[in-house]
Amino acid sequence: MNHLSDKKKVSIMLAIMAAMFFSAINQTIIGVAMPRIIAKLGGMDYYTWVITIYLLTMAVSTILVGKLSDIYGRKPFLLAGIAFFMIGSFLSGFSQDIFQLIIFRGITGIGGGMIMSNAFTAVGDLYLPRERAKWTGAMSGIFGISSVLGPLMGGFIVDHLDWHWVFWIFLPLGLVAFAMIFKLFPKVPRREGESIDYFGSFFLTVTIVSVLMAFSFAGEGVGKYAWGSWQILGLFGLTIVALLAFMITETKVKTPVLPLSLFKNDIVTVSNIAGFLLGMGMMGVMIYTPFFIQGVKGISPSGSGYIMMPMSIVMVFATTFAGAYMTKSGKYKGLAITGLSVTALGIFLLYFININTPIYVLISYLCIVGLGLGASMPVFSLTVQNAVSMRQLGVASASSQLFRSLGNTMGIGILGAIMSSRMATSMKEMFTDGSMNTAASLPPEQAQQFGALMNPEVLLDQPRLEQLQKALPADLQPVAEQMITAVKDVFADALTTTFLAGGIIMVIAVLFAVFLRAIPLVSAEDKMRKEFQKHQGTKKHQPQP
Repeated sequence: MNHLSDKKKVSIMLAIMAAMFFSAINQTIIGVAMPRIIAKLGGMDYYTWVITIYLLTMAVSTILVGKLSDIYGRKPFLLAGIAFFMIGSFLSGFSQDIFQLIIFRGITGIGGGMIMSNAFTAVGDLYLPRERAKWTGAMSGIFGISSVLGPLMGGFIVDHLDWHWVFWIFLPLGLVAFAMIFKLFPKVPRREGESIDYFGSFFLTVTIVSVLMAFSFAGEGVGKYAWGSWQILGLFGLTIVALLAFMITETKVKTPVLPLSLFKNDIVTVSNIAGFLLGMGMMGVMIYTPFFIQGVKGISPSGSGYIMMPMSIVMVFATTFAGAYMTKSGKYKGLAITGLSVTALGIFLLYFININTPIYVLISYLCIVGLGLGASMPVFSLTVQNAVSMRQLGVASASSQLFRSLGNTMGIGILGAIMSSRMATSMKEMFTDGSMNTAASLPPEQAQQFGALMNPEVLLDQPRLEQLQKALPADLQPVAEQMITAVKDVFADALTTTFLAGGIIMVIAVLFAVFLRAIPLVSAEDKMRKEFQKHQGTKKHQPQP
């Protein structure tokens, strides 16, 4: 589609960005609203599965659709993705319990994977790498904008409207995006001589699902299993068997769903590993910083959204700068190393926050993280696209999205396990060192009242916490304050430990970025110059009359 006019390309890009914004805003808007939704539907123990199932189905559809779009074109899968997303969102609003919500979010994830995979690939269809950088930065900025607007709108909706509207409010935007893609996006003929790799798709799906379920089910709490349990070891064993079967299958079929030859390209491999680590490390900030703000600092969910907002704004400006820089210079390696290093610095700074840290200091640390994420996030999908031929553009772009999704899901599992383990150890130390002797010496009835205050989860529900405190006699209020402060310290210690782990993961990502081979980003001007030189060389060697 490089032959299209600039006006036509811009129109198509606006349609793609509308589809992306529809997908992204529907993800960020539910973050603040989920506690209220869980309060209505019940099922707090299964809360994380509302997030996990979306990431799981998104990861599977991303990679499967990547190869199919190379064969059949991007348009049908963009339209199907928007349709799946709208159906899933519509049904989510009618959920009667947590299990229905999980199922419907899984349907939404299928659509989200289709949209994200084909949106970034379509940019590669329209533009050569150097011009592509500007649009990749703008598309990454969509996530930043949705991160600003989503939490604010989600908080407003659950405070003033019924929670169902969180899932329905942007459905008209989905219809607009569908109409724009249908009308503006050109249809391309099916690529001849290629077939669908059914067996490879099956084994790849089993591999992805089993490994993500292993990391999701592992840990402590209701519905969780120990890392050494037969359930988790069995899932990891299934992952290995399915992966081996997938690799053998891919060497036999004519058109593999994920060609293993793709990973012989060192740029693709290093970029995907760096993107995987970036997705894993950033989850420590995205998921657990709101826990610190609400649980340790005692700020409301809507207030938490305002505190996170400056990071998102900085991220938007950083992605815009990154895209412009790569378009102008044609270089990316220095940007990747700098962005990941700044991200690592910001996350390490978060390790040092505590209950007494001023809010403005926390915001400044988050802005550093946003600066680094904004600079590095657009890079790795672009480097993958720049390193492969147009024939492999779809599957290569899908592999980039897949590795980042895998990093996100595994990051939730690993960092969650680190937080739970650290919290359990700290709570045990708090009781053994005599810090809670006063509470332990209370009469049984009053000790039972204090038991609820020892649960860190109550810190996330400020109205309930205040209600529990007011129910206690006046002479026990100082003891209650002492206990709450102690539990907050334990919670803060556990959360900052996850930031330390996230920072270490980011340092490893920086090391991989150092070994990223840099090749120039090709521009339309470069292509025209090359074709002109080729034409001149042909004329030179033609026989003279």
